[in-house]
Amino acid sequence: MRSAGFLSERQRRLAWVGFLVAAFQAPLAAKLIDDASWLFAVVVALCVATVIIADDGQRRRPISSDGLS
Repeated sequence: MRSAGFLSERQRRLAWVGFLVAAFQAPLAAKLIDDASWLFAVVVALCVATVIIADDGQRRRPISSDGLS
């Protein structure tokens, strides 16, 4: 049996939506806007991706026999 991650299913779904929105917005903003404000969308997408990866890692860990995982 696997342990649950630290994100609920709803939070996980919202994290994926946020990641996809930020990932698609960054190149579009870079093309349409002359300043470097698109870099903020890249940083946000990387932060959200890090949280999703950490949650995946938590979910893939097996539950220990003493139940403290």
